[in-house]
Amino acid sequence: MQRAQAYKVINDASRAIGITDRIGTHTLRKTFAYHAYMSGTDITRLQKLLNHSSPSITLAYIGITQQELDNVYLSFEL
Repeated sequence: MQRAQAYKVINDASRAIGITDRIGTHTLRKTFAYHAYMSGTDITRLQKLLNHSSPSITLAYIGITQQELDNVYLSFEL
């Protein structure tokens, strides 16, 4: 399957369930990485999987902000 064909299949399926935003293979790649990270997958594994040069690039790519990382420390109770 070519990229254009995948794009059409994904968008046709999203339209069928009421999603009007454009969704491509890159959207799916980012969404997969975000949910894998939120489910506990180590960021360095995702970095390698996505072929990024550093964990910080991967975090920025999936939309994890420094504030979210800081909240981990702030919410930790001893």
